[in-house]
Amino acid sequence: MDTAEKTRALTDGIAFNPLNAKDLIQTFGLLGVWAIMFAETGLMVGFFLPGDSLLFVAGIAASGSLPNIKLSLVGLLICAPVFAIAGAQLGHHLGARYGRRLFARPDSRLFKQEYVEKAEHYFVKFGPAKAVVLARFIPIVRTFLNPVAGVLAMPARQFLLWNIVGGILWTDGVLLGGYALGGQITKVIPAEKLDTYLLPGVVVIVLLSAMPIFIAIWRERRSRRRARAEVRD
Repeated sequence: MDTAEKTRALTDGIAFNPLNAKDLIQTFGLLGVWAIMFAETGLMVGFFLPGDSLLFVAGIAASGSLPNIKLSLVGLLICAPVFAIAGAQLGHHLGARYGRRLFARPDSRLFKQEYVEKAEHYFVKFGPAKAVVLARFIPIVRTFLNPVAGVLAMPARQFLLWNIVGGILWTDGVLLGGYALGGQITKVIPAEKLDTYLLPGVVVIVLLSAMPIFIAIWRERRSRRRARAEVRD
């Protein structure tokens, strides 16, 4: 390896960003996507991983629109939800086994007790079934709600059912969104300029994936307003 190649390799290593979806996919490929799906939903240390953007960019990569990156769409659609579901089941099991001791740690730069409180809030607010499905579309909450469901004694079979529903809707929904966009985007944007437009696209798909949450909150507020109006009448 000559000096130029060594310099390029060193630069690439320094430029790698573990929170950047494209960097993760380019470095670890399909196995990296599967591992992150499991870690983000099953291990509390994985809450900071870019699940939504990773799935979206992986979908674009499966369409062949990213230079030098190509992933198997079948491998993504089948295995991404499997690993996301398996991770969530592990989180539920740990919560059921260890209870609130699992969260008995002081706040740090990464972990905050408010993350657990927020997950518990959604669990109580929407009910077990809806919370498990909707949590998939909320970063951080989708990590902590699984052990919270175990702590609050949600039956394992009931959790598994809605875990499967939420896991498939989230992973395959975002993947297919990225795949569909990737098949069209290079018609209007040159491949070498794709990075410039990638981040806005990720933001849009994340907002779209969170629509079930916004709809559920809107319906709940509307029901409350009606209830208050009936009381006044």
